[in-house]
Amino acid sequence: MTDPVADAARTAAAILAPSHGPNLPAEVEAALAARDTSQRPDRFLDLVSLATLIVTIATLAWTIYTDQRDRHHPESPADAIARQVRITLRNHDTTLPPGTEQITEIIATEITRHPGPPR
Repeated sequence: MTDPVADAARTAAAILAPSHGPNLPAEVEAALAARDTSQRPDRFLDLVSLATLIVTIATLAWTIYTDQRDRHHPESPADAIARQVRITLRNHDTTLPPGTEQITEIIATEITRHPGPPR
C-alpha cells in the first residue's frame, strides 16, 4: 500500500529541488524516516528544516483531506485543502519561512491527484 503523505512530500521535494538544492529529496527521505520516531535530526540546516516542513505540511494536508472525505466531501479540490492547511498553520502562530505557500500548493495538488486508498 502506498503512503500518500510520503508520495506528496517526495513530489514536492522533486519539484522544489531545482531552487533549493539537489539534496532536498534525500533530506525529505530522512525526515520521512524520522517522522515515526522521537529522534530529531542531529543537524538543523536550512535544507533539513525545509524537508521537515515539507513532511509536516504533507501530513497535515493528508489529515485534512481524509477528514473532509470522511465527512462526505469525497472530491475536495486542492485549493480547499491548501486553504485549510494555511489556516491551520496560521492558527498555531508559527513563523513560516518564505516558500511555504508554494509547498502547500504543490502538496495539496498531489494529495488530491493521488488520494490513496479509501478508508
